[in-house]
Amino acid sequence: MTMTTRPADLFRQGLRLLLDKDITAWVDLWDDAGVLEFPFAPEGWPKRLEGKAAVLDYLRHYPEHIDLHDFPDLEIHETTDPGRIVVEMRGVGLLVETGAPFDLTYVAVVTVADGLITHYRDYWNPLVVSPGGAADFTRSSR
Repeated sequence: MTMTTRPADLFRQGLRLLLDKDITAWVDLWDDAGVLEFPFAPEGWPKRLEGKAAVLDYLRHYPEHIDLHDFPDLEIHETTDPGRIVVEMRGVGLLVETGAPFDLTYVAVVTVADGLITHYRDYWNPLVVSPGGAADFTRSSR
């Protein structure tokens, strides 16, 4: 379990791990029963992952497809619930296969309890991806 309990600090720690391409350590920030949701996921993509193992299985190949370099424009908004934050951010880097630029804006609603992520709703733009497209980082795990 992580010593970081403030949701904003835990989230920033997670971004550092993603930039380090350490998906396993990022998933270690999750509660065993944590839920990851993608409300805008296109047809054929998962809308909900339940449990730490499912999150790891889904994201384990991410660094093989997206080489993240930075999260500019990061804004973390605290809410009236001390365990919940709303995050606006942009992820930039390169698509590994083609070397093309990767630039995606996200809004996330993240809930933390006992120092671990228990719920993460990721509102990303599904228009950026197409089936089998360059940003389809999960194709090797589907």
